[in-house]
Amino acid sequence: MTTRDVRFESPAQPLRPPLPGSSAEDSPVTLERREGPYGEVALRRRGEIFEIIANGCFLMDTSDGRSERLLIDAALAALPVGREQPSVLIGGLGVGFSLARAAAEPRWGRITVVEREAAVIDWHRDGPLDAFSGAALADPRTEILHADLVTHVRTATDRHDALCLDIDNGPGWTVTDDNDGLYSPTGLAACRARLTPGGVLAVWSAQPSQEFEEALRNAGFEGVRTEEITVARGVPDVVHLALRAA
Repeated sequence: MTTRDVRFESPAQPLRPPLPGSSAEDSPVTLERREGPYGEVALRRRGEIFEIIANGCFLMDTSDGRSERLLIDAALAALPVGREQPSVLIGGLGVGFSLARAAAEPRWGRITVVEREAAVIDWHRDGPLDAFSGAALADPRTEILHADLVTHVRTATDRHDALCLDIDNGPGWTVTDDNDGLYSPTGLAACRARLTPGGVLAVWSAQPSQEFEEALRNAGFEGVRTEEITVARGVPDVVHLALRAA
């Protein structure tokens, strides 16, 4: 792993209460911090749990992963019956739960992951997150693209049977301002254009949003619905699902 733009730190103050698998005595330790074109991204460890922090905003950790797996499972279940070896584009590598789930399912064909942070890719290929994604990265179906998802969706020409997006804390809680464009009418139209007929768009969110459901309908999607995963604290995590007409 390159050490360019890397800063190592002493333990910092926690951003949230102790997580499952950790104790009150576990202080978060920043393993690596990098400055990049989109700001700062950091990898922290709290006991046995790893956390990804972007521009001071908690993104995700390795404490659970049920909702990230639901993102993949719900998309596959929503596809038309009989579709053979569907392709999936995963927006955001994160801690690797979604990729690992897709690679563990033999029914998926091509698996493409778009991740804009080189640091996150490095942490999976050469760092501690390899424990969560190593087998999936070695799968011949898997391709990792180092690119900005918003730009990729708007400029790519290939189509996928499923788009599984998890780059923010939700459509109403983006990590960077530029990500707002993904959930705008033009951004959702671009997502729809990247889908094959009958394809499914699945969007992870830290909270339900009726406004986003309506935005999906206004963008021409069908079968809009939301699946929930109960979490230990606060409102459920959700996956918004929508279909491109066959």
